[in-house]
Amino acid sequence: MDLTGKAALVTGGSSGIGRASATALARAGAQVLVSDVDGEGGAETVRLIEEAGGTASYITADVSSADEVKTMMAAMIDRYGKIDIAVNNAGIGGEMNPLPFQNEKTFDQVMAVNVKGVWLCMKAEIPLMQKNEFGGTIVNIASVAGLIGAPGLSVYAASKHAVIGLTKTAAIEFANKGIRVNAVCPSYINTPMVSAMIEDQPRLADKLSIASPMRRLGTPQEVAEAIVWLSSDGASFVNGIALAADGGLTAM
Repeated sequence: MDLTGKAALVTGGSSGIGRASATALARAGAQVLVSDVDGEGGAETVRLIEEAGGTASYITADVSSADEVKTMMAAMIDRYGKIDIAVNNAGIGGEMNPLPFQNEKTFDQVMAVNVKGVWLCMKAEIPLMQKNEFGGTIVNIASVAGLIGAPGLSVYAASKHAVIGLTKTAAIEFANKGIRVNAVCPSYINTPMVSAMIEDQPRLADKLSIASPMRRLGTPQEVAEAIVWLSSDGASFVNGIALAADGGLTAM
C-alpha cells in the first residue's frame, strides 16, 4: 500500500479514527492535510506525523460550511498542488435518546455535519480529482449504524444511512472517470466519541465490549488500515462498497 507522491485530505483529523487515518496515510507515503474544528488536536496529529518522518499540515475547517470547505480545498491545492485521496471523517454523535425524545436542534446539528458535510466535501473534491491524470479515491466514514438500526441513536443512524447513499451514488456517477468512492462502517471503536457515550451512560461499557463476536472494542488503527487499503491501488476494482469494520457485529 505505497502512497508515495499522493496528497491526502483527512477531515475530523484531530483524534480517533481521523488521527489514526492521517498518521497511517502519512506512514504509507502520502502528504496529508489534516482538517478539524479542534486546532489543538489537529496540531498534535501533525506533530505525530512529522515526528515519524511524514509530511503534514493543518487547517481549521467546519465541514458544514460551504465557504470553509472551499477554503480548505484551496489550502489543499496551495500546499500540495492536488488531491488524490480524501477521507471524509468529520462527524458528531448527537444525543442518545429514543426517537420521540430526540430534539430538533440535535437533528439539525447531526445532519449538518454528518450528511451535509460529506456532501459539501465531495462536491469540492470530485472536480479537483477529475483534473488528475489518474483520478482519485474518496473514503467516507459511515458506521454500522448506517447498515442496521441503532436504538437510541435514530438521528445518527439516519445520517450514516445517508452517507452510504451518497457514497454509492457518487461511486456510480464517477466510476468511469477514475474516481473510486467507498465507505467504511466502524462499529464501537475506542475513540473519544465512544468514551463520551460511556461517560454519559456507564452501563454501556460492558454492553459495548460484548456487542461483537470478538468481545472487544475496535481500535482506530484497525479502521485506519482499511481506509489506507481502500485508498491504495490494492483496491483498484473496489468501488461503491460500505465496508463493515465491526468485529463481526453485522454478521450476527
